[in-house]
Amino acid sequence: MRILLSNDDGVHSPGLVALYEGLQGLGHLEVVAPDRDHSGASNALTLNRPLTVETHPNGFRSVDGTPTDCVHLAVNGLFEQPFDRVISGINTHANLGDDIIYSGTVAAATEGRHLGLPAIAVSLVNDGHFHYETAAHVVRLLLEQRQPLELGPRSILNVNVPDLPWDRIAGIRVTRLGHRERAEGAVPMTCPRGKQRYWIGAAGAGGDAGPGTDFHAVREGYVSITPVHIDMTRHEALISLRDWVDGLGFGGETDQ
Repeated sequence: MRILLSNDDGVHSPGLVALYEGLQGLGHLEVVAPDRDHSGASNALTLNRPLTVETHPNGFRSVDGTPTDCVHLAVNGLFEQPFDRVISGINTHANLGDDIIYSGTVAAATEGRHLGLPAIAVSLVNDGHFHYETAAHVVRLLLEQRQPLELGPRSILNVNVPDLPWDRIAGIRVTRLGHRERAEGAVPMTCPRGKQRYWIGAAGAGGDAGPGTDFHAVREGYVSITPVHIDMTRHEALISLRDWVDGLGFGGETDQ
């Protein structure tokens, strides 16, 4: 099995190193990750300049681009032999609910899936103890499962692991995405040259965070595994939207 590892925290991230070390012996591992932190990059591709790839003494490769760039290059150009799957992480902080819209960790996994490879995004719900080895153990457990998992097209697993030692993990729960409350306001600051600058405010707390959600599972000490797919169509709204469009009076037909 050939496994591609990537992330959005950068090639020197301790979570990436822990993932690499935790998966030793499962197959051939290659690491291609951003040369710096690209948290919040989502699925951005760099299209306005060429990308530079560097190989580090430990064999990891870095790209001066986004997480999506890294996976795209690795699968579509850097290696002659194909990969069997993509693992993205271990992210330094949680990717729960709405976080996945912005997450470069999830984006690296979805890029792998776009290119035809099963993919997992894994994040540590960090409370300051940095139990990356627990998250790596969870990924290893998933990869060692012999029964094949069929998720359907353009689907990945989004995994969030409580920041606990392995022997304190309560179990694994299959969850849905919750939702966060509105983010905090932008934080103004003044730079040394006297100009006004702004920090993006912190993410909101869990708003929809009850039983069945990823928020609830990790709060109870469980690993959360959520199947995520990239079809963002609101299917249940199609009928009412067709009726509304028909009422505009253009006389055209809507796609079925």
